[in-house]
Amino acid sequence: MTHDLDVVTLGEAMLMLVADQAGALEHVESFRKRTAGAETNVAIGLSRLGLKVGWASRLGSDSMARYLLAEMQREGVDCSQVVCEPGQRTGFQFKGRVDDGSDPPVEYHRRDSAASRMGAEHLDVAWLHRARHLHVTGVFPALAAGTQAATRKAIASMRSAGRTISFDPNLRPTLWATPELMRDTLNDLAQHCDWVFPGIEEGRFLTGHDDPRRIAAFYRERGASLVVVKLGAEGAYFDGEGGRGHIPACQVERVVDTVGAGDGFAVGVISALLEGRQVVDAVRRGAWIGARAVQVPGDTEGLPTRQQLETAGY
Repeated sequence: MTHDLDVVTLGEAMLMLVADQAGALEHVESFRKRTAGAETNVAIGLSRLGLKVGWASRLGSDSMARYLLAEMQREGVDCSQVVCEPGQRTGFQFKGRVDDGSDPPVEYHRRDSAASRMGAEHLDVAWLHRARHLHVTGVFPALAAGTQAATRKAIASMRSAGRTISFDPNLRPTLWATPELMRDTLNDLAQHCDWVFPGIEEGRFLTGHDDPRRIAAFYRERGASLVVVKLGAEGAYFDGEGGRGHIPACQVERVVDTVGAGDGFAVGVISALLEGRQVVDAVRRGAWIGARAVQVPGDTEGLPTRQQLETAGY
């Protein structure tokens, strides 16, 4: 079967205002506009590598929505399933500037955004089936009952159609009523996906295990065909149908900002697997893109083009 899209995803895009100077946000006087969103970061990264990517969501009817839509289209992402809702607001965030690898301060303004009002009824199943792969994260289903229903419908629909599905837990505790609800919901979603990409700290919380081998086994026992546990500076551990192993991290002279590294890692693994590469090569590519992501202040500046990828030998 031929598909005119390689990957589809659904999730909230937010306008991100990145501080030009380090320090407390209230003292910063100038910011740069960027896109933000776990799912859209992955969509942009895959598109830059030449994959045909589609994104489904809701935006408001404000200038922020027009900026985000234009940027996603400029990146080559199919936005035919993105609706700008009259009278609704687009989510945005302020992100502080850090240059030392510490976690930057982030202030979210996303409550009751247009994206949070998206539901399962807004999904076009025929459009989903135009793709051979679905990527989802734990962020969008945390926004509201409707967004969780939409995520579940997308997973069930693509699974029944025989497509592959990747899942990045992307824990956002402040979006959930309780830690237990977050853990139970995300583990339930994960067991319906093929490729699961937890970070080591996420894995510890979600599974109760400290060892990446046991974290991977937890999801493999629940149906995942591949689990990649991201270990930060220690690289990554993978467990799949083709075997298990550890890939060291790529050396980085200076860590600037770790936000977006996991999304870059997902871009590398997903793109390589969809190209038919071996898992070990896919994880190596993920580690390389993740390393690029931590060396820049924004979420997407480090995501490479296909030419940069090939020049680096990945």
